[in-house]
Amino acid sequence: MTEPIKITPPLTDATVEKLRAGDKVLITGVLYTARDAAHKRLIELLDRGGKLPFEIKGQIIYYVGPTPERPGQVIGSAGPTTSGRMDAYTPRLIELGLKGMVGKGARSKEVLEAVRKHKSVYMAAVGGAAALIARSIRKAEIIAYEDLGPEAIRRLEVVDFPAIVVNDVHGGDLFAEGVARYRRQP
Repeated sequence: MTEPIKITPPLTDATVEKLRAGDKVLITGVLYTARDAAHKRLIELLDRGGKLPFEIKGQIIYYVGPTPERPGQVIGSAGPTTSGRMDAYTPRLIELGLKGMVGKGARSKEVLEAVRKHKSVYMAAVGGAAALIARSIRKAEIIAYEDLGPEAIRRLEVVDFPAIVVNDVHGGDLFAEGVARYRRQP
């Protein structure tokens, strides 16, 4: 079993090019959260010529809508949400320099093309392990769209946040490889 690869945002092209589908990673540094409602607002903001609420170049967005934190906690349960909900918005953000996304589930053809063309990476967090994932989050603050509640954009500071590379710049696709590996032969 190989050791996880440690990565720290902001990510560079060189870092992303080294990652391969199936690699386990540990992220330490800053992640931003955004779900579909926030993504829609980000794209509308760009369409109006506005400036994004954070510098997107080199960053990683985690698709999560955390539950409220209990007393003494930084964040509540913080498991990944289905990434496909962001697919209509993601290629544009990748074009602007977004280098990584973390969520669950497969991505659209358009997102996969943007990942390869603009050197980005899609990673999966383990669904059902939300309480464990929350342990790697050391700080959480809302930076935009507070009215969206759990879907507000947050800036998270994380240490050894676990993820698995699903789609890489080389065309690797962990989901497609898994289906092919276990497909029954007639």
